[in-house]
Amino acid sequence: MKTENRLLALDVFRGITIAGMILVNDPGSWSAVYAPLCHASWNGLTPTDLVFPFFMFIMGISMYFSLRRYNSLFSRGAVAKIFRRAVLIFLIGLGINWFALWFGTFMSMGNGEFTFWERFTQNIFPVADIRILGVLQRLALAYLGGAILCLGIRPRYQLFTAVMILVGYFVILVVGEGFIRSEHNILSVVDRAVLGVRHLYGGGASSGAGMAFDPEGLLSTLPCFAHVLFGVCMGRMLGEVKENEIRIRQLFIFGTILLFAGYLWSYACPVNKRIWSPTYVLISCGAASLLFALLIYWIDVKGYKRGCRFFEVFGVNPLFIYVWSEIVAIVLAYTFQDKIYTVVLASWLEAYFASLVYALLYVMLNWGFAYILYKRHIYIKI
Repeated sequence: MKTENRLLALDVFRGITIAGMILVNDPGSWSAVYAPLCHASWNGLTPTDLVFPFFMFIMGISMYFSLRRYNSLFSRGAVAKIFRRAVLIFLIGLGINWFALWFGTFMSMGNGEFTFWERFTQNIFPVADIRILGVLQRLALAYLGGAILCLGIRPRYQLFTAVMILVGYFVILVVGEGFIRSEHNILSVVDRAVLGVRHLYGGGASSGAGMAFDPEGLLSTLPCFAHVLFGVCMGRMLGEVKENEIRIRQLFIFGTILLFAGYLWSYACPVNKRIWSPTYVLISCGAASLLFALLIYWIDVKGYKRGCRFFEVFGVNPLFIYVWSEIVAIVLAYTFQDKIYTVVLASWLEAYFASLVYALLYVMLNWGFAYILYKRHIYIKI
């Protein structure tokens, strides 16, 4: 497969995940969301639960091609690039969490009793309640850990290393009551001890009641290293194999094995996104491999590229568009979202359908911005 075609299939796959992340993150109302567009409350799997791990798998594939220029060996340039990108992504994620707290406070004080400067400076440093971790922070840590392992471990041992990480994590979950939703869960214990309860998802002052359990916690990031390594292994296969038919077959075999292994293991290890269980890694990576095989077949073998442009637009600036969508969503949540949903949509549409329409419109809004960048050949790498 030619390089540009390979990248097109990868961009389309990446764009599908970004569009999916925006769709499931931004309903018109969280009280009216169709079940497939919600995360599983604990054990189980929904289509929404596959979006984030798909992107992480793609990150592993891209990582192989990125580090190949350094011969997949440690060097000053490679390590500097890895750390610089990981720190940047982590800080951007932390900045989004900060903006959500600050802008919420700013808007809540807009009753005329405070000056603009008082509103602007209030809670400008919300160090007591800011959530430290999040989606981008997990991506940053997974990228850092996965890249270090990719450089430090010979290719022939990387798949074995990924499996051993999952086995080790499974032991931690079993010993530390990691499958139980309680304050004694080892994942929650570690996060509370290291970060503090007020810096976790559900633990801040404005987060409402309930146990603070961060779905992007520290210890549950460990299996993400395996997730990335699975992607790296598939990236290596794509780089070394030149025939499309063999690539598709390899992806199909790899994906089927992972799905089957995850299904069998699920009898002892529940599939759970919130703890990023080993079976969740296997099943989501298996599904990602099968979908990627289908995309290569559709785009590169059959040449059906006509409908790919929509997702390609998202895929060429993935992280930037995701960050943009998160910031705009925060602003809309405190300004126009309720009116758009309640007055414009829910006034004549059924609540759940109106919420979905809002999410689809928001996807299109972000696509419009992404399309402008795409047409002007502006590619912003994060």
